[in-house]
Parts: sequence; structure tokens; C-alpha cells
Amino acid sequence: MWLYVLLGAVALQRLAELMWSRRNTRRLLARGGHEEGAAHYPLIVAVHAGWLVAMAVTIPPDTAPDTALILVFLVLQACRLWVLFSLGDRWTTGIIILPGEPRLRRGPYRWLNHPNYLVVAAEIATLPLAFGAGTLALIFSILNALVLAIRIRKENQALSDA
Repeated sequence: MWLYVLLGAVALQRLAELMWSRRNTRRLLARGGHEEGAAHYPLIVAVHAGWLVAMAVTIPPDTAPDTALILVFLVLQACRLWVLFSLGDRWTTGIIILPGEPRLRRGPYRWLNHPNYLVVAAEIATLPLAFGAGTLALIFSILNALVLAIRIRKENQALSDA
């Protein structure tokens, strides 16, 4: 039961974030922004959707979660919110560049260039591990790392060009 509650909450969170991202993307484009590196975006969506679906179909629903790892996952959600609110209306799921605008350096961005990707990598490993699905955590961590290698390279290039 806890598995489906958590997966449902994560799915709803991601859908809400997509809606916020779309709103922010429209506003940034209206302010003269442009999108970079959109070709790899479907890969990101596939990894994230596949991660949720794989957990739903391979982990027995009556599996008791590891309380400590669930607490880690909840801390990661607080970190995720810190990232989102730090970027505010500049947070999107795509790479939207506003020419002439400086990079934001508030919140976790004071210390890290890509804190959101660190949070996502930890989430992708932690949630399956909380339900004893180590193989799933490893598979999706590798897939996420491959996609992030593309994403971070594109994002860094776009930010340096701006």
C-alpha cells in the first residue's frame, strides 16, 4: 500500500511541476528567451516515467518500506522545493535561456551549478532502495546518469553561450 501512495504522490508532484514549468516557459519565451537542447528532453521523460512504472509493476505492493530511506526521500523532497523556489519563475524542465540575464546564484545555486540534478539522482536511487529494489535503483541510476551527461553538457554550453 505505501508503495502506491508514494508513487502516486511523486506522480502528482511531477505533474504539478510540469504545469509550473509550462507556465514559466511561456513567460520566459515571451520575455525573449529561447529553448536549447530540446532533442534530448523525451529521453528525460522516458527515464522518469519508466522509473515510476518499473517500481509500480516490479515491487510487490505489500512491501514494507525502510523508514530511514523514506525519511531520506522526504528530505530530498524538501531539497527539491528549495531548488524550485530558488529559481522561481526561471525554473523549467527545459533549457530556456534569457539573453542578457545573469545566472541565478541563490539558494543551493550559490554552491552548486546543478543542484536539481543531484536531488533527482538521489531520488531515483533512494525510492526503489526504500522498497528493497536495489537492481531497479541501479538500472535507473545508470539511465539517469546517461541522460544527465547529455543534459548537463547542453545546459552548460547554452549558459556559457548566453
